[in-house]
Amino acid sequence: MIFGYPAAMDEIPYAPARIRVLPSWLLGRAAARGHRLVAEALATEGMRMMHHAVLSAVAELEPVSQAELGRSLGIDPKDMVAIVNDLQGAGLVTRAPDPADRRKNAITISASGRRRLHRTEQLGDQANDELTAALTPGEREQLTGLLARIAWPGEPGRVPGPR
Repeated sequence: MIFGYPAAMDEIPYAPARIRVLPSWLLGRAAARGHRLVAEALATEGMRMMHHAVLSAVAELEPVSQAELGRSLGIDPKDMVAIVNDLQGAGLVTRAPDPADRRKNAITISASGRRRLHRTEQLGDQANDELTAALTPGEREQLTGLLARIAWPGEPGRVPGPR
């Protein structure tokens, strides 16, 4: 442990007993574990989590302007340019002037991007299966529903997924 932070991702930082039972602490620990599992899985395909999120959003929203993509995902425009450049450089997306507004770039997913997205989605699913392996399918469904209620309070019936 270095200055109160774990030296390794698997090392759980010390927390007093009172804190270890708080939902916020437990959610944070579960989120950190889930993030690590998904990041490691995606890395086997040479994909980072933010790049996967952008590629997934392009597949869902295409054709989509680079600006709209950034707003939808809450990514700073400068960071979005770099991510789209990376994805385009890898042949996973195409960027061309938007026929409806030539001042904008329209981003679409390539055939290679669809294949890579399919593989990374499978890897992400496997990582989430590992994350929730201690739960029954019913418990996993219940957990997802409860987390959605916590993530989006005041929006009854909201389920994870596109708005």
